[in-house]
Amino acid sequence: MIIRGDEPEQVALIKKLYRPGNYFMQGNEALSYGALFAGCRFYAGYPITPSSEIAETMAKELPKLGGYYVQMEDELGSIAAMVGASWTGFKVMTATSGPGFSLMQENLGYAVMTETPLVLVDVQRSGPSTGQATKGAQGDFFQARWGTHGDHPIVAVSPTGGQDAFWEVIRAFNISERLRTPVVFLFDGVLAHTRERVTIPPAEEVEVAYRKLPENGEEAGLPFGDPHGDGVPPMPLFGHGYFTHVTGSTHKENGLRDVYTPEVHDRLVRRIHRKIERNRDVYEKYEEHFTDDAEILVVSWGVTARPALGAVLKAREEGIKVGLFVPKTVHPFPGERMKQLGKKARAVLVAEMNLGQMIIEVERYINDDVLLKGVNKIGGVPLTVEEVLREIRGVA
Repeated sequence: MIIRGDEPEQVALIKKLYRPGNYFMQGNEALSYGALFAGCRFYAGYPITPSSEIAETMAKELPKLGGYYVQMEDELGSIAAMVGASWTGFKVMTATSGPGFSLMQENLGYAVMTETPLVLVDVQRSGPSTGQATKGAQGDFFQARWGTHGDHPIVAVSPTGGQDAFWEVIRAFNISERLRTPVVFLFDGVLAHTRERVTIPPAEEVEVAYRKLPENGEEAGLPFGDPHGDGVPPMPLFGHGYFTHVTGSTHKENGLRDVYTPEVHDRLVRRIHRKIERNRDVYEKYEEHFTDDAEILVVSWGVTARPALGAVLKAREEGIKVGLFVPKTVHPFPGERMKQLGKKARAVLVAEMNLGQMIIEVERYINDDVLLKGVNKIGGVPLTVEEVLREIRGVA
């Protein structure tokens, strides 16, 4: 594990504190332990239902690992503190829910523009506004992508359970570090509060990445350059002897502000896009079940992927050729694979705990002659296996 250069000591400490084995825990707790194994050592947050157990777990565990938990005055301060801590070298995370996620959008955009690694967990709940504060939902799919202003890329991942959350938050940290970018982690109130078995692995089996650091003074002087040609600049850390200028305004490769020169803005924003577009191998991930011969394809994500899989299994028992496609990285959407699967299917059902959001992405990648239908439910109660199965039978 790579954590600010002290990986042997941190691995030894994790091995001492957390024994491998099977545990019974909430999704929020599983996510938190995954973050600790990923190297998160700074958490700034403001408690909000249904994410509060993440703050509670991090407050309890971070001091044991030499990390820091700070309860901020609000969500604006929380993400601002994360940006500052990340620039000193910490791996950082915060967790919130719908209203707090809305408040974090401005500084999420700042993190995109300053290329600051961080993980922002959104435990989705029913909205708009206060909505059903204790209930789960999947209504923030497009907020994760377009919530902050400007022409920007974003990476967002979404797990399907507690065990998955443990590993997916590790992957979120690794993406954030490798691409020097914020990553949104779309969880939900149902999975967050579901207790199930979670296997904690030996610490040495967890692969953890750390951001690129400057190899010399020349690279350190270009904190927004592209010396390695992959679009990802090495990150000079505050407090390590470098002079670094960081601003959310348009800036040159050396970090200094230039809001007047069109070419400077064009070069900066295109590179930020390019580093995401050209590194799909770092973040793209999806799961497939029975897609080889599927004439009907169910597409789902997050909590809804679980009853969707149950429905597909039952439908297969009835002889219906149906498969399931589950994007685990929901932004950027795995469009090319969706296009390939869509060519083989005569009907595509998109199951979501909202009134139709991912279906808009799916529609972009399938032919007009394919029957496209949403399977949707709101009110804080997830879809059931029988409800999804009924829709599969309806198009079979």
